[in-house]
Amino acid sequence: MTTIGFIGSGRIGGALAQLAVAAGHDVVLSNSRGPDSLREAAARLGSRARAATTTEAAGAGDVVVVTIPIRAYRQVPVEALHGRVVIDTLNYDPARQGVVPEIEAGGIPPYLLLQAHLRDAYVVKAFSTVFFRHLPQLARPSGAPGRSAVPIAGDSATAKAAVAVLIDSLGFDAYDVGPLAESRRFAPGTPAQLAHLDPDGMFAAPGRPASAADLAALLEKADLS
Repeated sequence: MTTIGFIGSGRIGGALAQLAVAAGHDVVLSNSRGPDSLREAAARLGSRARAATTTEAAGAGDVVVVTIPIRAYRQVPVEALHGRVVIDTLNYDPARQGVVPEIEAGGIPPYLLLQAHLRDAYVVKAFSTVFFRHLPQLARPSGAPGRSAVPIAGDSATAKAAVAVLIDSLGFDAYDVGPLAESRRFAPGTPAQLAHLDPDGMFAAPGRPASAADLAALLEKADLS
């Protein structure tokens, strides 16, 4: 099985770590406050989980998941992630998470920011469209009715293949949207970003299954002008 390093172990990271352990993977949790703040969370997950520093989590993971506020992207260790496959779950919400000057200046779009920071890593955008409470609700075994797809995008076919295998083990199908720049099609404000939300209940309602066909239709509606 895979060892998954988590840089950020809050709501999204915690939900994905729970799915990963249930699927038989090992997880290494980290956050900005240090390993001691995650001892209890790791203990709840069981023997396949441990707490570590961000650099240790980055070095330990066959795949590394970054789930932090996007404004803190500079805290992601660069050298430790050289040549690694990195899942970028980040979305830009300045009203809630704070302003990122590099984005506001128009120098780089939010969906390319982490890859620009980690020039020698293989960044794949994934799990940026599912509310954390809906992750365990929507996970299904392969081939099960109502199994959902999540969009992914990245510039390395090999990295995307590795992420797709991991996503499958966590209970979802991976829908390849193309190069990393195409993740703009499921960025905040697009129809695909809301694919798994019930429009009548939004975040308060259970997650809504969305198949690959559902995603394809929503991705086509993205206004990229």
